[in-house]
Amino acid sequence: MGKGKSDDPKDGKRKEKAKMQLKRNIGYFDGVSFIIGSIVGAGIFVSPTGVLKHSLLNVGVALTIWTASGLVSLMGSLCYAELGTALPFSGGEYSHIKRGLGSLPAFVFIWTSTFTKPASNAARALLFAEYATQPFYGICPAPEVLKKCLALAVLWSLGILNGCSVKMAAWVQTIFTLLKMMALSVIAIGGIVLIGGRKESLARFEDAFSSEIPNASQIAEAFFQGLYAYGGWWSLNYMAEEMKNPSRNIPLTVMTAVPAVIVFYLLVNISYLTVLTPKEIVSSVAVAVTWADRVIPSVAWIIPLSVAVSIFGALNSSMFTLGRLSYAGSQSGHLPVLISMLNVHSCTPAPAMIFSTTIASIFIIPSDLIMLTNYFGFSAWLMIGLTCASLIVLRYREPHLHRPYKVFLPVPFVMVAMSFFLVLAPIVWSPNLQYVYAFLFMLGSLVVYLPFIHFKLHFAFLDKITCHLQLLLEVSPADESAESKYE
Repeated sequence: MGKGKSDDPKDGKRKEKAKMQLKRNIGYFDGVSFIIGSIVGAGIFVSPTGVLKHSLLNVGVALTIWTASGLVSLMGSLCYAELGTALPFSGGEYSHIKRGLGSLPAFVFIWTSTFTKPASNAARALLFAEYATQPFYGICPAPEVLKKCLALAVLWSLGILNGCSVKMAAWVQTIFTLLKMMALSVIAIGGIVLIGGRKESLARFEDAFSSEIPNASQIAEAFFQGLYAYGGWWSLNYMAEEMKNPSRNIPLTVMTAVPAVIVFYLLVNISYLTVLTPKEIVSSVAVAVTWADRVIPSVAWIIPLSVAVSIFGALNSSMFTLGRLSYAGSQSGHLPVLISMLNVHSCTPAPAMIFSTTIASIFIIPSDLIMLTNYFGFSAWLMIGLTCASLIVLRYREPHLHRPYKVFLPVPFVMVAMSFFLVLAPIVWSPNLQYVYAFLFMLGSLVVYLPFIHFKLHFAFLDKITCHLQLLLEVSPADESAESKYE
């Protein structure tokens, strides 16, 4: 037996724990919580009216579109499940696009996401502040300064939490997901109970398709609204590197969470239609609040509270995934090297969390900036299309890549076609100069990519700054994981 060598399996485990890399702390239930938490925000409580409005108040068409939107989201999530199990790295779409289509498309993705995703988080934080402060001011609007201060406080609280402990962040996510699902259950069960005793409500569903049928462009617009409500199903792949047993848990998590959301969305919409007429739903400022005033007036306050809880959970999930995107981009050399370092005590991507939270904070201070990012909505579906295209490319270019889960091959082709339709449709139907600016901004990534990434231009003084910040933040470069050797 050689000196200094040990066959003790405990030594191997200790070495594994001592490695400076992300730890696999996220289990099946945590993954389900993150997906549901990402999808279910304020929309289903406040304004699930877009689908019904563009369906011309046709109940049957609206419920069909809610179901179809959910099935498309499930198809997309199954494509992502294949990529997540075959390439279990942090970064979600970014890592998959880089592997399948190359460095430049991946850089365009991270360039765009570095601004649009923090802006989305800033908008969520402001919306949370709106609902959290409103009960104290009644019919009067809360001061803007107070809302911005509360939004910044929430952002940095979650940023620090996610930067300090993955387990704590996952625990918070699970609690808030359970709370929001309990609120949705109250609405769903309330509708089921009431539907049996209201003949006029039953008649509304018996003649579901009797009113005017919308035309193709209206159905497409309603479909677009439905898909927007399911946004967030892609979040699990950002944390694939931290999933326990990703080969099993990623597909299982997706197949649990997305169908659960589809069922809840349908039941909640049926409940709204049981109590309110389609015209009342479309004209309501906050549908769930109107529903609660009719059904449970004594405890109607529970709905605004549920909206705030729902937004908080969605914000936590979004901040968690954004930190992993910045971390993955830095590991590939597309962002400053400091961002890919891990805290030496907790092995969390603390610099990545600080980076993404700082950008979100900048968007909160002059909140008009958030309006600019509304025109980047098409970019989300462009990146989904490129990710599904990466899956197809990898099937043919790397046929021997180990794939614990394989999606039926026509599914990614359908998703690519659907994605590019959703990119072009809003631009063709309502052309706006802002779309040109958004596209030019995406192309502007070349100005940074060519000198700093392609030609590797580097400034020596940045190394000194990185060294000082590394000591200040107590962070260290991550060790190469077993999987990343094959990336």
